[in-house]
Amino acid sequence: MDVRRWGGLEEIPRDWGRSVVTIGVFDGVHRGHQTILRTAVDQARRLDLPVVVVTFEPHPDSVVRDLPHPAVLTPPDRKAELLAEHGADAVCVLPFTVELSRLSAEEFVQHVLVDRLHTAAVVVGENFRFGHKAAGDVDVLRTLGEKYDFTTEGVRLVADADTITSTLIRRYLSEGNVAEARVELGRPHRVEGRIVHGAARGRELLGFPTANLDCPAHAAIPADGVYAGWLLRTAPGEHAESCWPAAISVGTNPTFEGSPRTVEAYALDRDDLDLYGEAMAIEFVHHIRGQLRFDSVDELIEAMRRDVDQARELMAGTDGDPSDVG
Repeated sequence: MDVRRWGGLEEIPRDWGRSVVTIGVFDGVHRGHQTILRTAVDQARRLDLPVVVVTFEPHPDSVVRDLPHPAVLTPPDRKAELLAEHGADAVCVLPFTVELSRLSAEEFVQHVLVDRLHTAAVVVGENFRFGHKAAGDVDVLRTLGEKYDFTTEGVRLVADADTITSTLIRRYLSEGNVAEARVELGRPHRVEGRIVHGAARGRELLGFPTANLDCPAHAAIPADGVYAGWLLRTAPGEHAESCWPAAISVGTNPTFEGSPRTVEAYALDRDDLDLYGEAMAIEFVHHIRGQLRFDSVDELIEAMRRDVDQARELMAGTDGDPSDVG
């Protein structure tokens, strides 16, 4: 699905007309975000205007609070793709700098929403904060809208047992709870990268050739352990096949005295795939077990056979569709 992408305000066309705007980090584009996007799309349809999502890179917490960058649920390309799937016509990624963080609420509204996006309506979550020291909220935005001729709607947050937030989903992943993360995201959690050469133990020693994913910095990788899910090409092109059910391992291979942390997937019952160098993704659907250290290679191989059998059972009946996860 095509979506306009602007890497800052200067890339917005000078003749850009009025629009419905929603603002946030949108990491994960989870069910709460999707509700905000649906509301924005409904507004845009009534007004016959496009929907623009204003988001930020890097994460504001790493700039304003001088904290380590949070684990990233959706890298920029994937985020734009998901935002488009949920109705965005354009995505404007604002480089989040100290200078941007020091804009007052009104300066942010005038500089971003009024001067460049000609905003007719703003749709945000009810907990939205903006401007220097997060002084602006939905009420401030509504007051500024009266001054600058746009409406404001604050959308109630979506909650199951807890309010759905990117932070909550990161916690689930850190616990290996990919099933709960999948519920809150509305789809399996995905980690993208490129397939690289590993230690070749899977093919040469263990009998389960794996695709080793070189993950980008800050990727939200689930807890060490074994999972069932999908191995898929992110740019299928002319390939006839692009998706395989998989047994997935995350960890340091402690049976072999540890190693750098790896994310690797065995496409079930396939030993004929040559994926080196390809852009791929791994989607995590079910947790099978935590990482274990075995006393021998034979014990490890037997455990891997059980893992593969369980992954095959868990992924049976999904018909090669990652959205069909039971």
